Amino acid sequence: MTDLQPIDASIVIVSFNTRDILRECLQSVYRETTGLTIEIILVDNDSKDGSYDMVASEFPDVHLIQSGANLGFGAANNLAIEHARGRYIVLLNSDAFLHPNALQLGLRHMDETPNCGLSGGLLVGRDGERQPSARTFHSLHGDMIVYTGLAGKYPKSKFFGDFDRTWADPYEAAEVDWVPGAFCIIRPEVLAKVGGLFDPIFFFYYDEVDLCLRIKKAGYTVWYWPDVVVTHIGGESSRTLKSLEFSSKAAQIVGWRMRSTLMYYRKHHGGLRAWMAKWMEIALYSAVAMKNRNSPDPERKEKAKRNETLARLMKQAWADTNGGRVSPPRPW
Repeated sequence: MTDLQPIDASIVIVSFNTRDILRECLQSVYRETTGLTIEIILVDNDSKDGSYDMVASEFPDVHLIQSGANLGFGAANNLAIEHARGRYIVLLNSDAFLHPNALQLGLRHMDETPNCGLSGGLLVGRDGERQPSARTFHSLHGDMIVYTGLAGKYPKSKFFGDFDRTWADPYEAAEVDWVPGAFCIIRPEVLAKVGGLFDPIFFFYYDEVDLCLRIKKAGYTVWYWPDVVVTHIGGESSRTLKSLEFSSKAAQIVGWRMRSTLMYYRKHHGGLRAWMAKWMEIALYSAVAMKNRNSPDPERKEKAKRNETLARLMKQAWADTNGGRVSPPRPW
């Protein structure tokens, strides 16, 4: 590649202690971008596992940036796109791998859909099982349906399956509300019109939801294209969460989600909705805890303890963000 060649895509990857899986990710990029002119910009979020040295040694063409701290997903991507020169910006998780022709098809779709500001594809696990790849914007009733488990119980219902669009044909392209940030293609000129890539108030979770909402408010569309297939390991591992002990690490991640929930609702729906989001979750967790607390069944007792912890975490998230008004200092 020379400086005179137009760059089809700037592929942006953020990594934090993912050395081995990151190597596999980069290998897939080089393998599946034949015929395209690309640049790869990688931000290492202060990894301690040798990720930076591995990339520098094995992939010398990568534009490697060392953040010096764990900036979080959004802020690290913001840092990377300052250096992007491609016709399109492609965000790719370090635990995601391109399938054959995925990028070529995605770029072609973008070229053929000039009003599309951002698009995503079909995410699958290593086993080929489909992951949620196109979603509806958050709402209080939609969140409650997900938290109560009704969304999973009635996936074919257009009402109960609304958030993850589980009622829809996953192999049919569609204009949607938002797509996960594990893989997405963005038109750079759109970012200038919506105030940039990710809002730095979100350290983890909701950054791509907020971005897609800003893009749609600006009059652009967001599309899901199922012929653009990407393997995503993170989504695969998240499915096992319910079977794991509710560890301190899991509680930390849930707390991050709750902080972002409150900030998202206050930013886009006002203080009352943020307050309602808080109490909706607290009421739900408290009710489940009360129902199971005095049961002789050890599993139900554990369920009560877990929900007591969730209620406490939401109260803490409200305090940490001053009711969704402020983002706590990084790293969370």
